[in-house]
Amino acid sequence: MNHHSRDMDRHPSRAEAEAALSLLRRWADTATADEITTLDPLVGRLIPGRAVPDYPALARAYPEDFAVDAAYKASMPDLQNGPSSLIRGAQQQIQHVGISNFRLPIRFHTRDNGDLTLETSVTGTVSLEAEKKGINMSRIMRTFYAHAEETFSFDVIERALDAYKTDLDSFDARIQMRFSFPMKVQSLRSGLQGYQYYDIALELVEQGGVRRKIVHLDYVYSSTCPCSLELSEHARQFRGQLATPHSQRSVARISVALEPGQPVTWFEDLIDMARAAVPTETQVMVKREDEQAFAELNAANPIFVEDAARLFTEQLQLDPRIGDFRVIASHQESLHSHDAVSVLTEGPTFAAQSLDPRLFASLFHVG
Repeated sequence: MNHHSRDMDRHPSRAEAEAALSLLRRWADTATADEITTLDPLVGRLIPGRAVPDYPALARAYPEDFAVDAAYKASMPDLQNGPSSLIRGAQQQIQHVGISNFRLPIRFHTRDNGDLTLETSVTGTVSLEAEKKGINMSRIMRTFYAHAEETFSFDVIERALDAYKTDLDSFDARIQMRFSFPMKVQSLRSGLQGYQYYDIALELVEQGGVRRKIVHLDYVYSSTCPCSLELSEHARQFRGQLATPHSQRSVARISVALEPGQPVTWFEDLIDMARAAVPTETQVMVKREDEQAFAELNAANPIFVEDAARLFTEQLQLDPRIGDFRVIASHQESLHSHDAVSVLTEGPTFAAQSLDPRLFASLFHVG
């Protein structure tokens, strides 16, 4: 007859577990590897600094002569293309999945028939169906390298999008390419020239079988507050008091959807439109006469952030190559410790009820 204490069914306390662990460690500290293995190999893991007895002997040297053949590749696990049973979380479609800030040198054509090779940051994504586990990200990169030697245009971007959309078996896809575009500009009065750099992004979006070509431009300008200008003049006129109006570096992000069938819109064309709307673009090369001219130019073009959005819009509406558009302006105040901002959209492409919480912070120009 077997007898056992009623305490055998009781859940042990933490103090009892700690006492048992201490006892087991004292025993294992003097036991042989075979004794530990016979009892339980996992006991070896309880001893600090001691190797697990049955841990396999793995090669530590890098096998430089190892060659991968087709059979070996076929044996390798591919979790991204695994069954839907491997999906974690809600089994729903993902609208965007891919890579961001994949960089490579890309050659772009300019309006004056020249070519420029610029470091370009690529974002490429596709939609992922609900029953698919994931995508092979490297396929997007390989697709871009296949087109990297071509002079890029929207036609080339479309071929790249077609390639990785087919390769990844996806319905929707998008490509965005960001770069800094140099353009030589002349000073206001001294005749000096220098390069102004413009942050530009090209975006190709296919959704529901419809493709949209979008260009984004960040245009940096000086904005002199009309109210501050008038108050300064009032102080001079009525009190003989020297006063200066406040102005600040400002940024407009102009995003335009290109109309199908229209001639190409050059980067330089979009820059010219922005400059025609707000001529107080920040300067590159400046001598004293240019600095004075810039002060006069600002005084001739005082501008609230609302004015900026409407002036850019006026220029965009004049060009038949441009369809829907969005203008975001940020005047980074020298008077206030906050910024003045405005957003103006035309057409459904850029209409949105919600804004990215960091949208306006991304318009900060650091030179």
